[in-house]
Amino acid sequence: MALSEREQKLLEQMEQALYAEDPRFASRIRTQSASRSRRRLLIGVVGVLLGLGLVLLGVLNQQIWLGAVGFLAMVGVAVYGFAPARPADEQPAHRPAPKAKGDVLKRFERRWDKREGDQS
Repeated sequence: MALSEREQKLLEQMEQALYAEDPRFASRIRTQSASRSRRRLLIGVVGVLLGLGLVLLGVLNQQIWLGAVGFLAMVGVAVYGFAPARPADEQPAHRPAPKAKGDVLKRFERRWDKREGDQS
């Protein structure tokens, strides 16, 4: 579902506020997501090739179980490697979030409530 113009502007404002509030955090998220997706893609390609090798090895040696294992490995790694990565905010937390994040969210909520009240 596409965002309306108003929602897009609000999202842009939130993005700008995040960059203004904590530019280091914002740039780190952008860098991590790019490297994470490249790594997943590389794992996917290598895994599919290895799985295909197992399938061919199973066919050549007439061992159905080896071909089945290779096929399952191929499918599993392909799903992992080629599926879109979860956004960084959905990743499991390894350390506590900074307190400033809560302040930014509260400010956004106040702005949202204020705009909703102005339009009624």
